[in-house]
Amino acid sequence: MKKAVVMSLAAAVLLGTSAFAIDNVKVSGDAKLYYYTDDKNPSDLFSQASSSADTALRLGVTGDLAKHFSFGITGYAISTLGLENNLVSNTWSSAHTATNPGAGNDVSDEAWIGELWIAATYGNTTFKAGRMLLDSPLSFSETWSVAPNSYEAFVLINQDIPDTTLVAVYAGHSNGVNAVGYTDGPGGAADNTSGLGLDGIVGAGGKFGTHGAQGANVAGIINNSYKPLTAQAWYYNVVDAADAFWLQGDVNCELLKGLKLGAQYTEISPKGEYEGVHDSKGYAFKVGYEGIENLKVSAAYSDVDKDSVFKVANLATNNTVASQSKLYTEAFWNYGYVGAPNAQTVNVSAEYNMDIAKFGAYYTNVNNGFVDTLATPRVGVDMQEIALSASKSFGALDTTLAYVSTDADDQNNGSQSNSIQVYLTLNF
Repeated sequence: MKKAVVMSLAAAVLLGTSAFAIDNVKVSGDAKLYYYTDDKNPSDLFSQASSSADTALRLGVTGDLAKHFSFGITGYAISTLGLENNLVSNTWSSAHTATNPGAGNDVSDEAWIGELWIAATYGNTTFKAGRMLLDSPLSFSETWSVAPNSYEAFVLINQDIPDTTLVAVYAGHSNGVNAVGYTDGPGGAADNTSGLGLDGIVGAGGKFGTHGAQGANVAGIINNSYKPLTAQAWYYNVVDAADAFWLQGDVNCELLKGLKLGAQYTEISPKGEYEGVHDSKGYAFKVGYEGIENLKVSAAYSDVDKDSVFKVANLATNNTVASQSKLYTEAFWNYGYVGAPNAQTVNVSAEYNMDIAKFGAYYTNVNNGFVDTLATPRVGVDMQEIALSASKSFGALDTTLAYVSTDADDQNNGSQSNSIQVYLTLNF
């Protein structure tokens, strides 16, 4: 176990700021401990074979270099702290690798710089370059696990037009697992491969590789001229892999206070190495109500066409397996089903914030059928998930306890299984 890596990471981030005369320096971060266990055959809940755990440290520094210029640097370090030798047999982060796979379960500690950027702001325009987290409907940093994927990119944001934000991005590299754009065609080896872990987000060792085949270009517009409506449109050019667009509108209904409506439509058109493959098309609708204090309820439906190779999900992580989707119907835990070809999904959720804790209940049902892929035809995968969660903050410590019931054709020999998850985050 390379414990010195964690210490050197923190020292590098802090010492990097002391060498310059900079203003408005802010230091922030968090320490996480995540635990997961399930009762999939032949294991039981809390057994070592069915459990995963990870710790992560995030340390970030931002500041002003000069008038109009700012910077940011964030380091990430992950470690099992040796838990894989007694309490668990897997990790959360896929950035881990096995240090001695032939003689036990020893797992590497890993550390990397996930953000290292400089930004220039003049008037209503900001230009940002370097390593950073990004958030857009089809290419984004997944933040649900212990450590997110990030990008090496150029970003231009302009807000000169009233109530309108224009975004332009070129992302040349990323450290997401199996980002779209394979080196030898569909189904071939990807630039960034997964190590251990159950999340499939960050590539082994946190290593950065080409995003797509030759990078990706993204353009977006977000408009709120009509105050109840937030409309957005995005275009993606993943070079030599796919063109895509995403349209979305979310409305706060004026006729009934607390009523919220949303609609999404997307299309991913393969090209280059994927030329001749059918487009991936999908749409979703959502109805939500927040008219009762501390209560949020919603219902959503989505439909993805069957003739496709890419899932309607993140193009920057493990798209062909289990990357997260921005569709309204995305599940609480089981990613990779909602955006799959020929998936029709219903999602119902409710959240209630009480003094004792914030409680959540989520139901996702994915119906799938016959799917025609690039290879041989296969049977689609049905999935049903019920998730219950309770979250509570104790000062700087955020805690969440979750229970998930999963019944999926491709899990546990098609039988229902249960999982329990614990999330602990200490903010500083």
